[in-house]
Amino acid sequence: MSRTPRDTILGHADEADGIEEYDNPLPTWWLGILWFTVAYAVVYTAHYHLVAERSQAGEYDAEMAAAEQRWPTPDPTEVVVAATPEAADAGAEIYKVNCVPCHGPDLSGGIGPSLVDAEWIHGESLEDITRTISAGVPEKGMISWAPILGPEKVAQVAAYVKAQTP
Repeated sequence: MSRTPRDTILGHADEADGIEEYDNPLPTWWLGILWFTVAYAVVYTAHYHLVAERSQAGEYDAEMAAAEQRWPTPDPTEVVVAATPEAADAGAEIYKVNCVPCHGPDLSGGIGPSLVDAEWIHGESLEDITRTISAGVPEKGMISWAPILGPEKVAQVAAYVKAQTP
């Protein structure tokens, strides 16, 4: 096999465990793709930031505004359900699914505080309980349940908790 000037060995075999490296130019098709990509990136960047005046922050803000318009944050005081036995029964099922891991099946507490003792950290009225469930207590690890459950189910859970208090 004859070697052409194109197949010149660079002489790095002693540095690379005997692997020889040839000094061949890159293929023309590969260089064409490289330069097309570079030119496209420059044109796209100029269009995105200068011509269209777009930005990721602006797109994020627009998407969040559209989401807020489509799914508004429920007002915790929007629906107030009276503490009736029917509301308490509906709230019991919701409580079993969502609240038992922290407050226990008998509301005696665990990770979260007891809901059947005489001490109420955030108030014991139906409105206080509803507000606490809706807004949560982030500093104590309780999430806001209003976006997850909605105002009616929050009010039902509050009715159940209120019905169980001494």
